[in-house]
Amino acid sequence: MKKYSKLIIAAIIAVIFIGTFVFLYQKSQPVPVTYNEFTPKVTDISRTTIITGNIEPRDEVNVKPQISGIISEIYKQAGDVVNTGDVIAKIKVIPDMGQLSSAESRVRVAGINLTQAQTDFEREEELYKQKLVSAEEYDKIRQTLQQAREEKAAADDALQVVRDGVSKSNAKASSTLIRSTISGVILDVPVKVGNSVILSNTFNDGTTIATVANMTDLIFRGNIDETEVGQVAEGMPMRITIGALQNTNFDAILEYISPKAIENNGAKQFEIKAAVHHVKDSRVRSGYSATAGIVLSRATKVLSIPESAVEFSGDTTFVYTVKTDGKNKTYERRQVKTGLSDGVNIEIKSGITAKDKVRGPQIVGTDE
Repeated sequence: MKKYSKLIIAAIIAVIFIGTFVFLYQKSQPVPVTYNEFTPKVTDISRTTIITGNIEPRDEVNVKPQISGIISEIYKQAGDVVNTGDVIAKIKVIPDMGQLSSAESRVRVAGINLTQAQTDFEREEELYKQKLVSAEEYDKIRQTLQQAREEKAAADDALQVVRDGVSKSNAKASSTLIRSTISGVILDVPVKVGNSVILSNTFNDGTTIATVANMTDLIFRGNIDETEVGQVAEGMPMRITIGALQNTNFDAILEYISPKAIENNGAKQFEIKAAVHHVKDSRVRSGYSATAGIVLSRATKVLSIPESAVEFSGDTTFVYTVKTDGKNKTYERRQVKTGLSDGVNIEIKSGITAKDKVRGPQIVGTDE
């Protein structure tokens, strides 16, 4: 029994040894090299550059107050659609004490003058009825009374404006009501009820009550590298892609190229602007990141092959054409003249025809 066990173990070891030898022998044998092969085809090739930037409204306005005061009411919020003249907020005026005192003094003086003018008119009217004064003198006194009444009314209005920011005569055009100056969408309302606001003057920009923009008239703003800016021109079509909206695309027309470069991470770039057309998607928001594709050059109906099949040697380019002799396949190195490339396919101007077959890269998994 022991003798048979030893024979079985010896047989197993022999099988393992022979199997290992056969495996190593097979691995040591050279594997035939195989390549991808391509047939040249007639197609269109275009070279496109991609520019990153943002979507912005062309018209974006900061609505500011015409008087200083405190926000008492806010009628709109970000995202609301407004028309020109719509009221966004209301301001409670905090009067300047110097202006208030001067306005009150003007009212008092106007009242005194009106009382005196009324007395003079009544006296003059009595004399005129008795035909003791001329009509000319009577008309002058009556005109003085009318002027005194107008001055009193103007003084009262001025006092109301200083004290309340609005008077009875200009209630519809009250400066306490902050109105939108354009039609569009409210992008931001940076103030709250109770905030103090100031009007714009030569010393400060004033407080922004709201930012309003026309979201149907958008532009793409981005930067193009100096190596490519010479190949673009105003009026060229562009394709805008907004990644945040699942690759939503819009057509655009390049309308501005900056005449001055800016430095961005050590590179010289030029700002461009493009008008975005047919924006009806309400999901488009100001500030969205976007990319713009511009076709720099195009070749139509040209012979092309994958650029990976071309060998570059200095200023000269070569391809390997397939030659079949019976069962044997060989490759002939042939010089070609290339043209436009889109990074995947390259134009072949001469050297091969559509009947030739071209060797491509080695198939993965084979050895040289």
